Amino acid sequence: MRRIGLRDRLIIIVSLGAALAIGALTLIFNLTLRSSLQQDANSVVSARATAALGTVAVENGQVSSREAPDQGAVDAQVWIYSGQRSVERPRASQSVQALAESLARGPTGYADDSATDTRLYATPITHGGHRVGTAVAALSLEPYERSASRTLVASLIFAGAVLALIVAGAAWSVRRALRPVDRMTAEAASWSESDLDHRFNVGEPHDELTRLASTFDHMLDRLATSLRHEQRFSAELSHELRTPLAAISAEAELALARERRGDEYRAALEVIRTRATQLERTLEALLAAARAESGASLGTSDAMQVAEQAKEACETLAREREISIRVAPPRTPVRIGAQADAAERVLTPLLENACRYGGHSVLLSVIGGADTVEFRVADDGPGVDPGERDRIFEPGLRGAAAENGSGDGAGLGLSLARRLARGLGGEVDCVASADGAVFVARLPTG
Repeated sequence: MRRIGLRDRLIIIVSLGAALAIGALTLIFNLTLRSSLQQDANSVVSARATAALGTVAVENGQVSSREAPDQGAVDAQVWIYSGQRSVERPRASQSVQALAESLARGPTGYADDSATDTRLYATPITHGGHRVGTAVAALSLEPYERSASRTLVASLIFAGAVLALIVAGAAWSVRRALRPVDRMTAEAASWSESDLDHRFNVGEPHDELTRLASTFDHMLDRLATSLRHEQRFSAELSHELRTPLAAISAEAELALARERRGDEYRAALEVIRTRATQLERTLEALLAAARAESGASLGTSDAMQVAEQAKEACETLAREREISIRVAPPRTPVRIGAQADAAERVLTPLLENACRYGGHSVLLSVIGGADTVEFRVADDGPGVDPGERDRIFEPGLRGAAAENGSGDGAGLGLSLARRLARGLGGEVDCVASADGAVFVARLPTG
C-alpha cells in the first residue's frame, strides 16, 4: 500500500480544515437565516392579529365586527370570535379552520398547520378586564420556506466553489513551497555519495526553508567532523592495540620456542595476562561508550558506590606503585544518572593515570551538586603542562609526564574516559593545580 507523502498530507489537512470551517459557517448562516425568517413571520402574523382588534366592537359583552370581511384583502385570513362563536370567518381549509377554533377556545399564542404550511396567532379581545372574544390571524409560511431553501442551495454552491478554490490554492502553495525541499533532498543524496564537504550555503537564514538549509549545513558539519574523528580514532586505536597484541604474541612465541624454568613461564604468562587485561578494559570502555552514545537507558547509581568500585579496580596497580588511594565521600548521599559499571569505567582510567604518575597518594573526592556530580581525582605527581590539558585526551597521545611514569600505557585511557563521559551526558577535564595533576569527571545527577 502506497504511503501518503508530506505534500499530499498537507493538502488533505488544509482541505479538511477548510471543509469543516466552511461547512460550519454555512450551517450557522442557514440556521440564523431560518431563525430570522421565523421571527419575521411571527411579527407579521402577530401584527395582523393586533390590527384586527381595531376592527371589532364590544357591546353588552358581545363582540361584533365594524367592517365587512374582504376576502381579497391582505389581512383576509382573520377570524373574529365572540366567546367561542365565530363572528367573522375567512375561507380556509378544514385543518386551518379547526386549528383557529382550537385557538379561540384555548390560550393565546402561535400554532402551525403542517398540512397547509400556515401559522396562526391568537390574541384575546378584552372588555372590562375580561376576555370576551378572540382574534385569530393566519399567515402562509410558504414564501419564507422558499426563501430559506433558495438561500440554502445558493450557500451550498458558494461554499463548494470557495472550497474548490481553497484546495486548488493550497495544492499550488504547498507544491511551490516544498519544491526547494525536493531539490535539497536530491542534492544531499548526491553529496552523500561523492562530496561530504559540500553545503547548501544559502546565506543568513531569513525564512523556514533557509533556516532548514542552515540547520542541515550545521548538521553536515557535525557529521563530517564526527566521521573524520571516528576515522582518526579507528586508525589510532588499531595502531595502539597492535602493541599489546604484538607483546602477547611475542611472549607466547618465546615461551614456546624453548624449554624454560617455571618462574620464566610465570613471568611470560604475567605479561600476557597484563596485556590481555589492558585489551579487555579498552574494549569494554569502547562498548560502554557505544551503548551510551546510542541513546540506551542510562539508569542510576550511587555516586559513592561508583567511587569505591573504581578504587577497587585500581588496587592492584596502586600496590605495585606503592600508591595509597583515599576516597572523600560527599556531604550527603547523591546519585548519578548512569549505571554503576558505566560510571566506574569513566573514573578508572583517571585513577590509573594518577597511580602511574603520582608520587605517594591519590585523593578521589565526590562532590554533589544540583545538576551534576563531580568526581575530582588529584595526585601528587609532576602534574600536567598547561599546553597539554586538552591534547592528552586525544587517542594515542601521551603527555610529557609519561617520561617519568611507568611508560606502559597505551595512551587511550583518558580519551575513552572523556568519550564515555560525554556519552553519559557529562564531561572529563584536566584542571589547573598548584601541585600534581587534577582530573575532574562530571556526570549528571540521577
